[in-house]
Amino acid sequence: MTSQTTLGKLGPGDGVPSGSAPARGLRGHPWVTLVTVAVGVMMVALDGTIVAIANPAIQNDLGASLADVQWITNAYFLALAVALITAGKLGDRFGHRQTFLIGVAGFAASSGAIGLSGSIGAVIVFRVFQGLFGALLMPAALGLLRATFPAEKLNMAIGIWGMVIGASTAGGPILGGVLVEHVNWQSVFFINVPVGILAVVLGVLILLDHRAENRPRSFDILGIVLLSASMFALVWALIKAPEWGWGSGQTWLYIIGSVVGFALFSFWETKVREPLIPLAMFRSVPLSAGVVLMVLMAIAFMGGLFFVTFYLQNVHGMSPVDAGLHLLPLTAMMIVASPLAGAAITRVGPRIPLAGGMTCTAIAMYGISTLQTDSGSGVMSLWFALLGLGLAPVMVGATEVIVGNAPMELSGVAGGLQQAAMQIGGSLGTAVLGAVMASKVDSDLAGNWADAGLPELSPAQAHQASEAVQVGVAPVPPGTPAEIAGKISDVAHDTFISGMSLASLVAAGVAVVAVAVAFLTKRGDNAEAGAGMGHI
Repeated sequence: MTSQTTLGKLGPGDGVPSGSAPARGLRGHPWVTLVTVAVGVMMVALDGTIVAIANPAIQNDLGASLADVQWITNAYFLALAVALITAGKLGDRFGHRQTFLIGVAGFAASSGAIGLSGSIGAVIVFRVFQGLFGALLMPAALGLLRATFPAEKLNMAIGIWGMVIGASTAGGPILGGVLVEHVNWQSVFFINVPVGILAVVLGVLILLDHRAENRPRSFDILGIVLLSASMFALVWALIKAPEWGWGSGQTWLYIIGSVVGFALFSFWETKVREPLIPLAMFRSVPLSAGVVLMVLMAIAFMGGLFFVTFYLQNVHGMSPVDAGLHLLPLTAMMIVASPLAGAAITRVGPRIPLAGGMTCTAIAMYGISTLQTDSGSGVMSLWFALLGLGLAPVMVGATEVIVGNAPMELSGVAGGLQQAAMQIGGSLGTAVLGAVMASKVDSDLAGNWADAGLPELSPAQAHQASEAVQVGVAPVPPGTPAEIAGKISDVAHDTFISGMSLASLVAAGVAVVAVAVAFLTKRGDNAEAGAGMGHI
């Protein structure tokens, strides 16, 4: 098989799985399959945000440095981002049921191992394993939905799938805060064990093994190495850029290395008999637009929301649980709007809902740019709810566009592309908008500090103060008189607000660009390939 022969429209029987028994009773039933994969996906999505709440407790209990704590997040994210597309290919080759079950079991076991760890090094190692097993799980879940649901029901299924991810992601800080406060940090990881066991049991009993007849038969080992190295270099540069600086030679060495690696990967994929990613996939303008749209959405959403958490906790002084509760309008709107978006996309196609969603996202990010230090909960809730309303159709529609425009035998690769685009977009958003925030704070802080009549800072003190203000923390030295401390807090928070405002406006601009990209999408040409594999 060559990359040219895998991309045409599927003929009769091309999407029919080989070696699959027909659905009987609940086994293979589409909606029960959706519940099963949702349990596994919920575990991974929850872990993405719940761990952040546990980091301070882990640092105190294990005597970790700040760099160690950062690696708790970075190790997981790196492993996940690097392995997603390869993991999707494994699902296409060996079956998405098997890779889903291995991913769920491995993720739960790794979580339990973290809870039993007595050193920060062990925590970081098992976080890598969490990322690798999570990479197996996520594309497989989409592949199972694609194979099980007929075309007219697929958008609704993806809508519910997106709802689970959104609710789990936003609910992580609330649940994490409760567990850390009332149990211990280990419970944040131990909770994945019973959830994983439930997902495995359901998976064994419910899921059917769907495999396309013309699925891949071999592995593109060199392609895997080149893609993994390129992805690592790119994500590593984005993670380290705030520390090294965007003008640093180290940052650009990794960026240039990733570009060279992607170029070599692209060349190799045109030569190998069964490529890891057939480049002919990207001849589909809707599929390519869906990938770009997912990146832009993640930049605007994850990058913009990154500063909102600091705004709530450090400017308004909320606890992590209270901050999570204030984000409930966003979560609630995603829960309500995701299935509705799926129904709308089924009825009218993806273009209008996607463009409308990114328009709402742009307006919401503009609204967030207007928040002040004394903004009330009602105003915040309005913009958070509008953001959730905008994100729902994009999460659903872009996913369907990517997966539905790929051939059935590449549904796992398409699912990996969707997840990788979201992960890279989130990392890029955090890095770029973080650079915008840092630049604005650096340019405004000295003037605001002097205007408040505060004592001049040495270069070292100014640098430390700037780093604190970038996350909304007032750099008040111990023993500072109350009047001076109040002035420092006012300057810090006002300067942070100016930085958050500019970063949010940039995110709004990215969302506006995404509106234009949305009009290049269309309903998946190959979405019908999975139709009728189960029963509704």
